[in-house]
Amino acid sequence: MELPPFKTKMVEPLTMRTRKEREGLIKKAGYNLFFINSADVMIDFLTDSGTGAMSENQWAALMQGDESYAGSSSFIRFKKAVQKVLGFPFVIPTHQGRGAESVFNTVLLNDGDSVTGNSPFDTTRAHIENRGSKIIDVTSGEAFSKKSLHGFKGNVNLKKLERVLIKNKTIRYVLLTITCNSVGGQPVSLENIRGVAKIAKKCSVPLFYDIARFAENSFFIKEREKRYRNWPISKIVLETMRHADGVLMSAKKDAIANMGGFIAMRDPLLYKKLAPQAILHEGFLNYGGMSGRDMETVAKGLYEGIEESYLRHRIEQARYLGESLHKAGVPVLRPIGGHAVYVNASEFLPHISWDRFPAHALAISLYIEGGIRGVEIGSLMEGRNPETGENRKARFELLRLAIPRRVYSREHFDYTIDVFKKIVKDKGRIKGMKFNYESPILRHFSSTFKLLS
Repeated sequence: MELPPFKTKMVEPLTMRTRKEREGLIKKAGYNLFFINSADVMIDFLTDSGTGAMSENQWAALMQGDESYAGSSSFIRFKKAVQKVLGFPFVIPTHQGRGAESVFNTVLLNDGDSVTGNSPFDTTRAHIENRGSKIIDVTSGEAFSKKSLHGFKGNVNLKKLERVLIKNKTIRYVLLTITCNSVGGQPVSLENIRGVAKIAKKCSVPLFYDIARFAENSFFIKEREKRYRNWPISKIVLETMRHADGVLMSAKKDAIANMGGFIAMRDPLLYKKLAPQAILHEGFLNYGGMSGRDMETVAKGLYEGIEESYLRHRIEQARYLGESLHKAGVPVLRPIGGHAVYVNASEFLPHISWDRFPAHALAISLYIEGGIRGVEIGSLMEGRNPETGENRKARFELLRLAIPRRVYSREHFDYTIDVFKKIVKDKGRIKGMKFNYESPILRHFSSTFKLLS
């Protein structure tokens, strides 16, 4: 593993509950890990969103926060960072990525419209479907192959994309998620991005990116596309962004901030359309739901997030955990993605059917066995078809172990590997799950469950 390009300046104690205590805690929480207090978690892989450790420069910048409602100097610094790192002239701040999606889709989508691209994440899907629109997934076939070790499983099937755009006149935009969280944190190549942009332009459909993890995607491009091996990450980022009409970002990921997000674009007319909705839903255009302190940390984090030494160490952490689990007999999606390791729970627990949520059952077992918190990315998260009300079957039943930025050491990963080795020996005893209460929207967040007898 790469030597960490940083040293620890502040620490937070961990508390280890006993197995018996954890059994009681998870039962009390309705077998929903979102309802477990962080103090009762040993290692938290629930999400990498807002959970990273900020740098000394981010903490110093935080003290410069200008909390003026309008004309904030913090906003000016935030805007300049977005413009310099990403190259888009117009910037609308939002409180997080979800706020950006809400504002964006309120303007661009109506009932009966469609969006196409690679597989969107759960909140993206929810915002699109909440507008009465649908998603046409054109992710490449390699993404869904257990055996394929293709370096860019987040790619779009270009032939399928062109057919969809030509035949379907309800599509309002193409959305590329980079990296693609839903298929294992897999990157999209610059070659594929260029192809998508060319087809979208030919069909007069705008192209937007979800760039929560754009820096990780750029690192994979540098590593896996020979043409860019000698390019600095900053140049790869700008080349990637050059092909898009705009981007939506949760700054809680690759900007290494605890809160924040934004929409950035080239078209001044689109900016004028989005601005009133942003003011209505998020706040004035100089803060958008963020404090000045938040904007300062995002501005610094955008620069730090594209540092090559940091990215190499981060991605090597994920590889170490993923490849070690693979060697221990745990089926994981390979090659290992950028921000997380994804365990193929349907392969690991073949005795649990997809509608009994094997990945969620594995997540519960992982918490009980070792106090480790992950999250299901499968049929539970997929939810119900809004037209038929039937449960949607996911392509994969995945347990995601999302790695917070600059937080855990190798010893934490070794502990995680040891816990999995214990589960491997006794996995036949893991039982499926059923709903006790099913939330109607984004159900994995607030539903409760029962263990099947």
